[in-house]
Amino acid sequence: MDTRGGTGELYGSMGISNEVYEYGKIVLEGLKERFEQIDDVAEYNQLKVLRAMQKNQVSEACLLGTTGYGYNDLGRDTLEAVYADVFHAEDALVRPQITCGTHALALALMSNLRPGDELFSPVGKPYDTLEEVIGIRPSRGSLAEYGVTYRQVDLLENGDFDYENIKKSLCSRTRLVTIQRSKGYQTRPTLSVERIGELIAFIKKIKPDVICMVDNCYGEFVEEREPIDAGADMVVGSLIKNPGGGLAPIGGYIVGAKECVENAAYRLTSPGLGREVGASLGILKDFYQGLFLAPTVTASALKGAVFAARLYENLGYQVAPDGSESRHDIIQAVTFGQPEGVINFCRGIQSAAPVDSHVTPQPWDMPGYDAQVIMAAGAFVSGSSIELSADGPVKPPYTVYFQGGLTWQHAKFGILKSLQSLMDAGLIDKEALRKAGHGVKCRKTSK
Repeated sequence: MDTRGGTGELYGSMGISNEVYEYGKIVLEGLKERFEQIDDVAEYNQLKVLRAMQKNQVSEACLLGTTGYGYNDLGRDTLEAVYADVFHAEDALVRPQITCGTHALALALMSNLRPGDELFSPVGKPYDTLEEVIGIRPSRGSLAEYGVTYRQVDLLENGDFDYENIKKSLCSRTRLVTIQRSKGYQTRPTLSVERIGELIAFIKKIKPDVICMVDNCYGEFVEEREPIDAGADMVVGSLIKNPGGGLAPIGGYIVGAKECVENAAYRLTSPGLGREVGASLGILKDFYQGLFLAPTVTASALKGAVFAARLYENLGYQVAPDGSESRHDIIQAVTFGQPEGVINFCRGIQSAAPVDSHVTPQPWDMPGYDAQVIMAAGAFVSGSSIELSADGPVKPPYTVYFQGGLTWQHAKFGILKSLQSLMDAGLIDKEALRKAGHGVKCRKTSK
């Protein structure tokens, strides 16, 4: 019998069983301290963004935008000054003409590498869609087609940097080092800003003139510091992830050394034109307001990630990071060991969406990936992974990657729906929930 009242009763009417609801309550009781830490970082970053907006005198006129060539776009130019200040960079390029995170990364690479140069990754293979940009998997227009070679050194088994082989791999042709902060479709640790700084310092000591670029996707505003603070020359990301705050409908950013950013501007538009053109097309208000909200939206997503980690690790699943580790991006990996786990998790997330909740996700051959991928994303902005979403390749070890949640309350509901979906599919039973909840209570009592 369901004896819940008020909010609990509403959860029940939306498909959450009493067993799942009560288990979620037990897990949440132990997260108060973690949530307070997340809120402290959000407060710091909120003030940092506000200070940058006030310093650059953002005005109502900045929200209007331009059409056509976009000459003398006050709002666009001011926004880029704000981004430069927020990230402590010399310069910034923030444009709706940058279509996604992969495009932003490709733009940064292709504008700062020349034929005969070598691109080097000291953290293993990049995210799947970058493989075709680089030419690891042959693709039309890749860096490899333009005579740029690629080399990588994998992380050690314990997740540490392989400094010995990194030193051996750096050569006279190494022009740019790419460091992916987030794990992508891997279970390796996400890199903290501190660890990124240690790696950059090691590389710069060997080759001071090399460009160190950080793929910052999913990591913005998770910590008080950003990779520029740790010595990065260039930092790249997507506006439909953390810094867009769920409001940016498109766009990407590149911040860093002035020369690197200017190179990207000339590649984005045309030699001779650079950053002087590129109309903002009436979406600047969403860019500004999204950035303003980004620290608190990111905090909501982080709370969801921590909650998901605790909830699933207590049930015996492998999670990365676990519920106690420090956080350096918003992504939570859960390994199920079977395709049904990935599929039903994503279907639960989809059923919790405000948009397209009635749709059933199916694995499909998505461009840029080497296996079928299933994605759950009932979002206001298509593909926005700062909104509640989950995805993963349907291949061993069958790991799903959960991220986002514009509000903590929605993230919580989505995670409970993912668990409910697994229960309804017979992959988890009530006894498993009872034992997991009892184990949590016992650990609290022992303390």
